[in-house]
Amino acid sequence: MRGLSVPSFYKIMTFKEKVNGLIAEALLEKPSIFLIDLAISDSFKISVGLDGDNGVALQDCIDISRAIENNLDREEQDFSLEVASVGVGSPLKMTRQYKKNIGRTLIVTTNNEKIEAELVEANDVFIILSWKAREPKKVGKGKETVQKEQQIPYTEIKEAIVTVTF
Repeated sequence: MRGLSVPSFYKIMTFKEKVNGLIAEALLEKPSIFLIDLAISDSFKISVGLDGDNGVALQDCIDISRAIENNLDREEQDFSLEVASVGVGSPLKMTRQYKKNIGRTLIVTTNNEKIEAELVEANDVFIILSWKAREPKKVGKGKETVQKEQQIPYTEIKEAIVTVTF
């Protein structure tokens, strides 16, 4: 059996499991911070994307980075590490992100349409968007401004991004 090497796929999986465990452990000490993305390339470049109920501070990224780096052995497996907060223009991926953005304007793309509206509610199954629209009057000529509201299940959302207004 000597001379057999472990396929790189298994090596990456066990390495990823170890990194995932270290992140989960570090996040226990920071309950308002949560993992959005974890990617490990074939060359063992670890990329960690974080978000938080109240945002993510630089110190949060440093703490998570240290928790990973201090518990991995570069002699066993060389790696590079990047820990960052997800950017403002990044698509929302988790229910928790929708809930923290209630009251903000989103651009939501579904299979049928693209809506820019205020997120007024988010639960575990769907979101509710609200916006004003100009529509033809029901009686007479011209248009009137009407308040619209739409419930969209998460399963129908292809992409949702928080808009930034200055």
